[in-house]
Amino acid sequence: MQINKPYKFLIKLIFMAKIIFSDNGKTINVKDKNQIKDACEKLGVPFSCTEGICGTCMIEIIDGQENLSELTQEEKDMGMNKTRRLACQCKIKSGTVKIKY
Repeated sequence: MQINKPYKFLIKLIFMAKIIFSDNGKTINVKDKNQIKDACEKLGVPFSCTEGICGTCMIEIIDGQENLSELTQEEKDMGMNKTRRLACQCKIKSGTVKIKY
């Protein structure tokens, strides 16, 4: 069975990873295995250095920690853990992640 092009797009959209801002429920779709920086910026997370040095983009992971990449060395150096991450350093594997900042 072959799937038409418009339906392939819908299937990809339905199964894309999602970042949800817990304060208002706003959702941003993110391609699997991509950084979440742009999505978090659209949700209002402030950024400064984007290198994992300043800590401005620290977010709290409310749900879906298992859907994010492992902590980077920069996050470890800043004392982050699986529920406190730097948005500039995270990649989403797949699924949904609910954040707060």
